[in-house]
Amino acid sequence: MDVIEEEERVFGFPDLMQPDPIHDDITTMEFPPTKRTPHTNRVVIRSVYEQRLNRILDSDGTEKSESRANEEEEGQVEDDIDDEGEVDPLAHLPLSREELDKLYKFQLISRRITQQTGKGKIHRQYALVVVGNGDGLVGYGEGKDEELPRASDKAFAAAVRNMDYVERFEKRTLWTDMETKLGSTHIILRPRPIGFGLRCNPNVHQVLKAAGIKDASAKVWGSRNPLNVIKALFRVLQGGNAPLAMGDGFGGKAKKLDKGSGLRNKSAVERDRGRKLVDLRTY
Repeated sequence: MDVIEEEERVFGFPDLMQPDPIHDDITTMEFPPTKRTPHTNRVVIRSVYEQRLNRILDSDGTEKSESRANEEEEGQVEDDIDDEGEVDPLAHLPLSREELDKLYKFQLISRRITQQTGKGKIHRQYALVVVGNGDGLVGYGEGKDEELPRASDKAFAAAVRNMDYVERFEKRTLWTDMETKLGSTHIILRPRPIGFGLRCNPNVHQVLKAAGIKDASAKVWGSRNPLNVIKALFRVLQGGNAPLAMGDGFGGKAKKLDKGSGLRNKSAVERDRGRKLVDLRTY
């Protein structure tokens, strides 16, 4: 106890069980009541490794009062809260509003879902959104909420965070034939020449368009459930779906996760064919 008290005296670690006027005044957020939480929530963020100073400086180096700093912080929190008193899902995305407006956005699935509980049924809205920049970046996200517009915003925010790069040949088609299977859904993707277009399942068409693949054909065998089709397609397009032969980490489902480990790049195709790929385009 003597060593701990000496460290507290030297380093000034705050006692997290006692209110601290410095930390509580600066890092406190009040969340108003919502439909799910009828009471007011107060969140206090503290760090034992960071000590806040009473003097807070502006960007130009001049000192400003704590009340002014609190007003600015409260104004920033209020901007992130919508009219219903909930945090806006699009408030903390890594892209600006102008960059988000330039993305392809396709809401492929929207339906009403029901959760059965011991006290009754809970009805909500479900949305699946595919997002891409049309130049190699594509991702999908899922969102649930009581209202469909907010569920769509949640899915859009998740899709932006899940965007990943897709390998393309000549920035227009696939490198080679690709095949994947998820459940009873079996998808075959084939590269096509210039001007062929996209001739495939409607859901596959939207995903390939968002990814920037312009010439390709696809065939969906077995189940054409839109959810399985989209997830199986992203499994074969995006690399890093699952390490080969690793399964699910608990000793199961290894064979299922081995199928579709991500779109192969140029070097992988050259190794399989045993010859070098040369671009024959003359323009």
